Amino acid sequence: MAKAAKTNRPTLDELKEMYVKMVVTRRMEEGLFPEHRAGNIRGPIHTCNGQEASAIGATAVLRKDDLVSTTHRGHGHMIGKGVPARGILAEIYGRETGLCRGRAGHMLMADLENGLLGTSAIVGGGPPYAVGQALAFQCQGSDRVAMSCFGDGAAQNGMVHEAMNVAGLWKLPVVFLCEHNMYGLTVPSSSQSPIADISDRAAGYDMPGVKVDGNDVVAVYQAAAEAVARARRGDGPTLLETKTYRMVGFSTTDIGGYQPEEEIAAWAKRDPIKRLREILGKDLKPKELDAMDAEAQGIVDDAYEFAKTSPETPLDDLYVPEYAEVEAAHG
Repeated sequence: MAKAAKTNRPTLDELKEMYVKMVVTRRMEEGLFPEHRAGNIRGPIHTCNGQEASAIGATAVLRKDDLVSTTHRGHGHMIGKGVPARGILAEIYGRETGLCRGRAGHMLMADLENGLLGTSAIVGGGPPYAVGQALAFQCQGSDRVAMSCFGDGAAQNGMVHEAMNVAGLWKLPVVFLCEHNMYGLTVPSSSQSPIADISDRAAGYDMPGVKVDGNDVVAVYQAAAEAVARARRGDGPTLLETKTYRMVGFSTTDIGGYQPEEEIAAWAKRDPIKRLREILGKDLKPKELDAMDAEAQGIVDDAYEFAKTSPETPLDDLYVPEYAEVEAAHG
């Protein structure tokens, strides 16, 4: 297993941007719980509270034209990739102004304009289509990169192994981001995997396996930057494992009780937002940090107001199929 790079350190401006995006993600996620309990949102919502450094740090190194596939717990990756909070929340609320006009919901969103290849409600469903996209980039002679985000639970699924095997065989421009948050649904990872570090499996696919502290946004940024650069220059894929922790239940319907209190308390001391704020505090004054918090809260407040006041998707339109318009080719 390779060590994470110590180069490619983000600039102060990049750290500030990542901080705002991390706070936006946290505040947006926190708002979903009371909205779900109030019955304003249908269906379970899976949030990424505590995993913001992994999501924002990894996607921060991508270009706008690079593509990301993510999971049911993918709001952080969306915000990191530049997907507007307004569109995300409007989609969750089933509004016409949502990313997919209220038809996709929480777990099936896509936004190609901002590089969101799509989310997947199927655990482990994202890596195969990210690999397919990476193959397309390779065939086109493009230097674009695909990033596939998944969890340690998904890492136990066969299609994830198949995707990594093909990517390693064909040296595809894809980065596999395994966010190891310690639980698959309600089951600890130690009961699902015979090894503690998923990145150890990378050797079997002839790709680097890199393990980093997933609550350290700088470490994630540096490791992701190296992996993306490797893919972009044609040297093939990387399996990047970020060790992090899900500070809430599996979803808004999870009654909890299976995460030991002392475990939660220990990880709370390593809160990724607090850690980045401490780093920024070396260069910025408290009022400047508070201003960034206020900026993030303003984005979230605006997004919730936009989602709640947007028109609902007309029921008559729900079953209208939508197809891409492609000009027919004649020989």
